[in-house]
Amino acid sequence: MVTIKVKAEQPTMETTDPKTGAKVKLEKVFITPQLAEQHGLSKDEYSLLLKNLGRKPNLVELGMFAAMWSEHCSYKSTRVWLKTLPTTAPWVIQGPGENAGVIDIGDGQAAVFKIESHNKPSWIEPFNGSATGVGGILRDVFTMGARPIANLNALRFGDPKHPRTKTVIEGVVAGIGSYGNCVGIPTVGGEVNFHPAYNGNPMVNAMTVGIADSDKIFYAKAAGVGNPVVYVGAKTGRDGIHGATMSSAGFNDDWEKKRPTVQVGDPFMEKLLLEACLELMATDAVVAIQDMGAAGLTSSSVEMASRGDMGIELILDNVPCREPGMTAYEMMLSESQERMLIILKPGREDLARKIFEKWDLDFAVIGKLTDTKQIILKHHGQVVAEIPTGAIADSAPMYERDWVVATRRPEIAINDLPAADPAEALRKIMTCPDMASKRWIYEQYDSMVMANTVFGPGQADAAVVRIEGTAKALAMTTDCSPRYCLAHPFIGGAQAVAESYRNLCAVGAKPLAWTNNLNFGNPERREVMGQIVGAIGGLRNAGEALNYPVVSGNVSLYNETEAKAILPTPVIGGVGVLADASKAMSSHFKKSGDSIVLLGKTAGWMGCTLYLREVFGREEGSPPPVDLLAEKKYGEFVRNLILDGKINACHDVSDGGIAAALVEMGWLPRGKILGCSVTAPKDIALNAWLFGEDQGRYIITTSNVDAVIYAAAQSGIVATVIGQTGGEGLAVNGQDIASLPQLREANDNWLPQYMNG
Repeated sequence: MVTIKVKAEQPTMETTDPKTGAKVKLEKVFITPQLAEQHGLSKDEYSLLLKNLGRKPNLVELGMFAAMWSEHCSYKSTRVWLKTLPTTAPWVIQGPGENAGVIDIGDGQAAVFKIESHNKPSWIEPFNGSATGVGGILRDVFTMGARPIANLNALRFGDPKHPRTKTVIEGVVAGIGSYGNCVGIPTVGGEVNFHPAYNGNPMVNAMTVGIADSDKIFYAKAAGVGNPVVYVGAKTGRDGIHGATMSSAGFNDDWEKKRPTVQVGDPFMEKLLLEACLELMATDAVVAIQDMGAAGLTSSSVEMASRGDMGIELILDNVPCREPGMTAYEMMLSESQERMLIILKPGREDLARKIFEKWDLDFAVIGKLTDTKQIILKHHGQVVAEIPTGAIADSAPMYERDWVVATRRPEIAINDLPAADPAEALRKIMTCPDMASKRWIYEQYDSMVMANTVFGPGQADAAVVRIEGTAKALAMTTDCSPRYCLAHPFIGGAQAVAESYRNLCAVGAKPLAWTNNLNFGNPERREVMGQIVGAIGGLRNAGEALNYPVVSGNVSLYNETEAKAILPTPVIGGVGVLADASKAMSSHFKKSGDSIVLLGKTAGWMGCTLYLREVFGREEGSPPPVDLLAEKKYGEFVRNLILDGKINACHDVSDGGIAAALVEMGWLPRGKILGCSVTAPKDIALNAWLFGEDQGRYIITTSNVDAVIYAAAQSGIVATVIGQTGGEGLAVNGQDIASLPQLREANDNWLPQYMNG
């Protein structure tokens, strides 16, 4: 039995402001288990808090513990499983645990990248929710010393028929576009899906990729007793208080009352902060630096002190505030945007101050590092919080929650389905919300700013951005098939990693590493926890088999409304490198008369396909199996073909199968069209061949088919010549099944008509 000595509540009800001499009233709050529960702490967690602290907390301390121990900040339901993921490789400089992951891309350069969610804020306040999601992920990257070169996003919206879907799309897209465009970072790729499971809880995952010198990476590890703690950036307001705890709980019908928990961003301030931080980092003044993201000043100060095994003392009177009378509780929990916490070397304060004042940003020395291993906060001459660093940072609960294994659904065979006209089936697939053109969305994003974008949205299987001053380029992509993950989380998780690997290979890039955004429902429900465990297992297997580690990520749980969970959505953000940007391969046909070659085996897998869903209204079956060894073998083969200049176009076969891939390849840039004629094999049902979603396949075009087939035979690759480019339609076995201009018009028009409807 543990005996806890409980100190009395702080008796002081009034003090004197040391700056002004004015009397300041202190609110006395009686801390109860019920109040702790209102802060998101369970009874057991509150008991653990009391044990760690050795007494009752005051209100400030309670708020800090609640924020740091929230699911959003502590990953208490997933840490035990995340530790199983592959995170190392010779090119990994920094894996999970810092603001962003870092990989070596040669020539003394590093790529720095991460993906994060802003899901719930984007339902409550779509514009600000998505905009601040972009701002937060940008800061995670440039706080490592990297200059951001590209943004991507992965968006999931509810049923188009839901009364709020259109409003959410409009606000989210405007927020992403406004923030990225104003900061001047191109938005070069992403994905957009629709499903009723996201009604009331859309997914807004934002990714940023940056470039830094590999020997000039900055970390958030405090060091040096007495070193000054500096606050820079925007002033602190009352927006975003309890943002972290709000994001760690499900929604009910009271979601509108949570608007104050959504932050408000200022992209112009972000641009100033970016330039000021990079200028300061070019000096020798910085010891450690941390973005004030979720949980604001609490998380940034606690995490830096914890990583350095230090104590930290803050004078909250020095915190720049934009609203009068802010309390210590409000200052520590505010999630106001565009702020950083920096540990400077002694004597560098004036140098740093001049830089931030030049950029018209607030600069304030608000504390110092200590050897006490205590978090001590002072306000109006009073100690308002005193917490052992380890008690709050290193002792957060970690759960091994009960879970149930997701059973694999029975497979669906083409013979179990009624006959369907292939032309009508193709039309339904290519005009459904998931497959419809997203031009209305991405044209609101500036994809060409900085003038280094080789392939932006809609041009290739992955975005490609040239690294300025070099011949190299980075390829990047976001991928996930939630319907596969729902049917079988393990297979779905492995497929998401394999899909990102495949998309990078399809443009000629060598896949190096990935970041993940694990979006799930309530982990306290055994079936949801089973989805999490299964998906992470799939991610692990794929990462290990492909020699493709994870270096950063984010977990977003409790994504549900009225106890209805989203589809399991483990988004993968993959990054690869091309030694020669001029060799990057797009997905579009290039000229008439090229041979079309299908790489990979086709069995006609029907389970979980868009064909099954869009033509027959059935979300059934088992997802297509993923052969990870074949994925690696075929990916390397495709990359070599591209680098050797043997092919003219490359597109992976995914949603909608071979037919959808051929149509997309025939939709050339600037509205041009180039069709094709293909011959289907006789040993498989036509619609199974056209629309099956067997994994690990690519369609390539070539002017030298004999060389490609010979190379495939030498490498043990299944390569089948299926047709030739030409015309303006898609002909199969001599029969036209689509007019590409007409189909493109219908595909282009769905989203604009919906948004204008």
